[in-house]
Amino acid sequence: MSSQAADPLYDLAIIGGGINGCGIARDAAGRGVSVLLLEKGDLAQGTSSASTKLIHGGLRYLEHYEFGLVRESLAERERLWKIAPHIIHPLRFVLPWVPGLRPRWLLRLGLFLYDHIGGRRALPPTQSIDLRRHPAGAPLKPGFGRGYVYSDGWVDDARLVILNARDAADRGASIHTRTEVMRLERAGEYWTIHARRASGETGRFRARIVVNATGPSVLDLLARADLPINREIRLVRGSHIVVSRLFDHDCAYFFQLPDGRIFFAIPYERDFTLIGTTDSDHHGSLDHVAASAQEVAYLCDGANRYFARAIAPADVIWTYAGVRPLVDDGSGKPEAATRGYRLDLQGGEGEARMLNVLGGKITTYRRLAVEAVDRLKPFLPSLSGKDWTAGAPLPGGDFPMTGLADLLSGLARDYPFLDRGEVDRIGRAYGTAARRWLGDARRLDDLGIHFGHGLTQAEAHYLMTREWARTARDILWRRTKLGLRFDADQSARLSRWMEERP
Repeated sequence: MSSQAADPLYDLAIIGGGINGCGIARDAAGRGVSVLLLEKGDLAQGTSSASTKLIHGGLRYLEHYEFGLVRESLAERERLWKIAPHIIHPLRFVLPWVPGLRPRWLLRLGLFLYDHIGGRRALPPTQSIDLRRHPAGAPLKPGFGRGYVYSDGWVDDARLVILNARDAADRGASIHTRTEVMRLERAGEYWTIHARRASGETGRFRARIVVNATGPSVLDLLARADLPINREIRLVRGSHIVVSRLFDHDCAYFFQLPDGRIFFAIPYERDFTLIGTTDSDHHGSLDHVAASAQEVAYLCDGANRYFARAIAPADVIWTYAGVRPLVDDGSGKPEAATRGYRLDLQGGEGEARMLNVLGGKITTYRRLAVEAVDRLKPFLPSLSGKDWTAGAPLPGGDFPMTGLADLLSGLARDYPFLDRGEVDRIGRAYGTAARRWLGDARRLDDLGIHFGHGLTQAEAHYLMTREWARTARDILWRRTKLGLRFDADQSARLSRWMEERP
């Protein structure tokens, strides 16, 4: 970072390296805008890596009459699958009918709307099933009869963020991680942004427009810019647990609870089951968000209502939690608060503008980015073109959306030293970009040091040089999910190796 008066002037400075910030950076850079992105930690370090990992319309949002949000989300499912078929794939969800909860006619009506209002084309429609005969009924307690199977999508949420940032950088955006914005000063039509790296180095940047995409810290950044706060947000914590695999089939479950809430149980990383989420108002620190003991127990109790194999908090392998910055619409319960988004533009004639991103969900990030860039068009003379991101694949996603099996077969053929699990993990993480670091390797030793569980020096080097990884945690919990498998010694060895890199 430079602190000289000749600092380059960016058209757009985006503060926040989550899914919304990286999505806006990608869209704007692809339309010819000079883009700067500043993130105080690692990309996807906060809320954007703490989702339920779903690309979905939000079936339960129909109960709150959010038809527009559901329609927009459903329309995005297949668009996102098309541009990122390595990290996004279809998933069938089993919804058991439970007497005394939502009536069957309401479930059928909701699923009919879900099938028809979002332009579903490639995804299969809803089916009625008998859980006494369907494979998805086998792991459940006796007594479940009628159920439904519907379609949605799964996503590696952190990699979705990384790939948007990578594509933005490939199109000219300047990405700075571990760079915290300390304050912003408006000087007429420009912003001066004072920042500090994790190393302690300070400097400044200049930009015509600032996009405040800091998620739950959105109001804090306004205070650092000495701007008025003209909208309330509601911070809602969603917590998840991961346990050993509870079922062997490829479907996920959508479960109802007597208190009106719902939760999911999803196949995860081959050997695990992901269960979540909760909805709790969050009032604590945003630096160390964690699932509470009460939330862990709540999710275990919910799972025990349905699965024959009981789980307890002691069986939980990993927990994670994220805080969602929702627009405060006055809803009484956290789960009823809207998941829609708002874009608030501040600044008048002759003043530098700031666009504040409030709310949103990972499924609608691309549409949010399009709207954000379009909203700023009058103030960005260099901006050209229209929405382009729906048709351009993300890095590694340049193959047919139904072609993942062929891609995995090709990797298995060309790299026979990789076992089936390693091929599956690598192909689903990197797509066609896997060959950038696998190269001409003919044996595992050709990829350098083997840190364990298929992670090699070649992959770690790629993640450091191409995907901004700086710590072992960046690699093990965001770029991959190998943290579920690494022991303390393996993690320490990887950390030492990374610290020794120049």
